[in-house]
Amino acid sequence: MQKRTAHNSSADNTLRHSIYTFGKAQFSAFVGGMFDYAFMIILTEFGHLHYTKSIVISGIFGAVINFSLNRYWTFKNRDVSKRRQLRRFVFVVIGSIALKSSGTYLLTELFKLDYKLSRLCIDAVVSLGFNFTLQKYWVFKK
Repeated sequence: MQKRTAHNSSADNTLRHSIYTFGKAQFSAFVGGMFDYAFMIILTEFGHLHYTKSIVISGIFGAVINFSLNRYWTFKNRDVSKRRQLRRFVFVVIGSIALKSSGTYLLTELFKLDYKLSRLCIDAVVSLGFNFTLQKYWVFKK
């Protein structure tokens, strides 16, 4: 049986903290994303906007929810100025919305999928591969 050392314990705690933070970030993204997704459908189906325009509008509102949850709950980084974080976050949101809107359009038009399904597929890729990485290592970096 291997003896636990202070180094192993520290590494275990770091790994646990990283997994916990990732889970919180995904929950924050889920809450903001669900609002964003529902609002997109409302704007498209009832407001009769093209789905790409609805993604832009709903994405802004979802981003406000996501920023608030991430700043105060997920990353708990209030040491850095809110203005600096918000500026960086805006760049991430612009990129995210551009990727979601164009990706959804491409999947929908190329493969003749329903825009709601295309959006879910694109959201999964953008959320994990783009948003989380930039928010953790750039926007809310300690």
